[in-house]
Amino acid sequence: MSDPSFLDVRVLALWRDDRTECPLTLDLRIDAESRRVISHWETFGACDLMGDKCRPFVLRRDGALDFGAVAAEAWRTDVRNVVIKVGERFTVHWNERDSGLYEIVKVASLGVKT
Repeated sequence: MSDPSFLDVRVLALWRDDRTECPLTLDLRIDAESRRVISHWETFGACDLMGDKCRPFVLRRDGALDFGAVAAEAWRTDVRNVVIKVGERFTVHWNERDSGLYEIVKVASLGVKT
């Protein structure tokens, strides 16, 4: 039996500057009422950097996107601080000086076909 107080969801977010480049997918646990991320543990995601190069990552508790030992990137995001719903926006910092605004375009319950 599932707990109605939270939802496990897959989020698809697109970069506002170019919706065809570098989409992000995240698996998150959110509060069913507030729609905010409630899981404090690390979670998984992926980005499609060049349209044919899917790169998995771990979303760390501090907002870091960890691409693994071979990646030099130090991406960060504030997605844990926003309401998880279509139309909501969050920032991804690709490095110290460059960032992009992402918009959530889909939120789907994990394990449910629609």
